Amino acid sequence: MPAVRLTQIDGKLPNLALMKLAHFHRERGDEIVFSRRVRRDMLEPEYAAVYGSAIFAYSAPRVGEFRQSFPGAIVGGTWNVLDNTTIEQVLGLADGERERFDYSIFPNFDASIGFTQRGCRLKCGFCVVPKKEGRPRAVNTIADIWRGPPWPKHLHLLDNDFFGQPREQWEARIDEIKSGGFKVCLNQGINVRMIDKESAAALAAIPLRDDGFKKRRLYTAWDNIGDEQRFFAGVDLLEDAGIPPHYLLVYMLIGYDKRETWERVLYRFHKMTARGVRPFPMLYGGRERTLPPGGCNQNGAGKTLGEFQRWAISRTYTVIPFEHYSPNWKFRNWQTQYATQGQFEFVEPMAGY
Repeated sequence: MPAVRLTQIDGKLPNLALMKLAHFHRERGDEIVFSRRVRRDMLEPEYAAVYGSAIFAYSAPRVGEFRQSFPGAIVGGTWNVLDNTTIEQVLGLADGERERFDYSIFPNFDASIGFTQRGCRLKCGFCVVPKKEGRPRAVNTIADIWRGPPWPKHLHLLDNDFFGQPREQWEARIDEIKSGGFKVCLNQGINVRMIDKESAAALAAIPLRDDGFKKRRLYTAWDNIGDEQRFFAGVDLLEDAGIPPHYLLVYMLIGYDKRETWERVLYRFHKMTARGVRPFPMLYGGRERTLPPGGCNQNGAGKTLGEFQRWAISRTYTVIPFEHYSPNWKFRNWQTQYATQGQFEFVEPMAGY
């Protein structure tokens, strides 16, 4: 029996492309070997085919290691914005085969995962979705995505532009979620700049959850400092509809804008935290990159994008400013190093974070 290696190079959620490949090859009688290792084990056999999938640009070094170990591997995913090849093109899949997945390679995952729509209305330079998928369109109902009993009614919807599909389609999906008693994680985020009262009310009407289905959470993004007014107008609409700011986790792109400075990054960051929103930095490029300070002070001079990400995700910003942060900083040092000097005020994390 031919063996096929499927490799998840990054990401913690099940990889749909690999699940699609698993289904494709199992139907043809191939043995499936799933791995997260990028290097070949000395005991591994020769494979009939080797595939890898990566999501994030910072995974490029791991992709390089993978290709060294498996020179003939086919590598896909959104990590490379210059490559618009889809898995359907690689395999020559017909339309009816496009949304058929094999969950068995992720035995500890009990939710259901998929897309109700593909494509996006926007054409952001850092994103491959419009180039790979085109304009937004509806592709699946909730019934198509849910695996059925005995699996829980937990849905990971990977839609890049949920409200970009025709209105009657997203309204139908909202009704299916409500009537079916589903909990939903929209972990790719909704476009808060383009929502209106009706779409905000629709979101408020369904049980939104984080990727562990434990906390109330709505994901969105603020990538460009010039979108400040539109971003907060969307936050206002959501709050008016019943989704408070502290439910929001906001993907915050940093390192893409050539004009970006630490001053501009920290401006966006503090605008969000002041409103009760939780920022989640998404790095464009290497973690070791830095930015010019900007303004008339040193801000984050000499610090890296990776350090900023750790400072933000760990919520260390609640106790220490970025300019005083280092990767070796420990909370237990807070009282002796800063609080006794009366420099900073400790801020309790908000409920729901």
